[in-house]
Amino acid sequence: MTTHPALQPARLGELELANRLAVSPMTRVSATPDGTPTAEMADYYTGFAEGGFGLVITEGTYTDTLYSQGYFNQPGIVSKAHAAAWLGVTERVHAAGSRIVLQLMHAGALSQGSHYRDDTAGPSAVPPLGEKMPEYGGQGPWPTPEAMSQDDIDAAVRGFVDSAARAREAGFDGVEVHAANGYLLDQFLTAYTNERDDSYGGPVENRVRLTAEVVAAIRAEVGAEFCVGVRLSQTKVNDFVHRWPGGAYDARVIFAALAEAGATYLHIASEGRDWIETARLDSETTITGLARLATGLPVIANGGMHDLPQAAQVLRDGHADLLSIGRGALANPDFPRCVAENRQLERFDHMMLQPMATLANARRWRQTAANRHPAPAGS
Repeated sequence: MTTHPALQPARLGELELANRLAVSPMTRVSATPDGTPTAEMADYYTGFAEGGFGLVITEGTYTDTLYSQGYFNQPGIVSKAHAAAWLGVTERVHAAGSRIVLQLMHAGALSQGSHYRDDTAGPSAVPPLGEKMPEYGGQGPWPTPEAMSQDDIDAAVRGFVDSAARAREAGFDGVEVHAANGYLLDQFLTAYTNERDDSYGGPVENRVRLTAEVVAAIRAEVGAEFCVGVRLSQTKVNDFVHRWPGGAYDARVIFAALAEAGATYLHIASEGRDWIETARLDSETTITGLARLATGLPVIANGGMHDLPQAAQVLRDGHADLLSIGRGALANPDFPRCVAENRQLERFDHMMLQPMATLANARRWRQTAANRHPAPAGS
């Protein structure tokens, strides 16, 4: 039997990975009310490491006490207490043989629950499309955000930088800047939410500026060897049909700016859509393949990658270097081991999106794995 290409080792900058399978960042809203990671969260992330994933990317973690928190019970990385609790997660994931990257997230105008404040901020005073997400405790229309001043922008950048430094202290192997899915950095990147007439607004070269400044500032803080990824998407949690208006031109500008700023890798997300649906720029080009060609950086593809034939095609045809898996990982915390052992994968159930259901599934897998591979006598 031919080994699936996703099981081959990979690198992200200085990080050596056992395989090309990553756990996609998924909001779990299971931290304490003040944003401190819990023992249950450590169990959750360790389950994926024990299941064989080469890389675990955490859920979006808020970066400052001003406007960044997106949900109640979202984890933070804005205090020493947060960092100390995350250390308990990273140590266990490392002990299980995986690498772990912390996703840094500023919700901007898509904040629907924070114990710090009720108002929101974004690039412009433009109300977001759609309504708040009930699965994360929201309801009703999004409020109109305050247009961010230069001081607000500087504070947001500083929040990302300080959080990256805390993440390194907490034992993470890297950070991933969340510039996707409609949150703050993506709001600056998106023409219809960014009506600014300063250096952050107008053409795509300006709209990507804030994300590039965040990456460059983090790189200056953490040094050349620490992994700094960037997650991007065309679609959003509140707009599944959006595409970059300039197509391949916009993509090249965005990718080049982030590579020049010092990104280690690019992670192209599909926000619940299949990669086939969101990756095509034209009949010949995929957005992930273009990212690789335009930058020479490793690229992580996302969207339906639990489909093994599609996953193999994406890797073999040069569309991406790694694959991130969300719902397939929730259903199969041991996804890499299932692939290696040619075992049937469990189907995803929508209830698995509930944090406690996810934890129960991880514990159930642990017991199954223990039964399948019992510890030697006397161990």
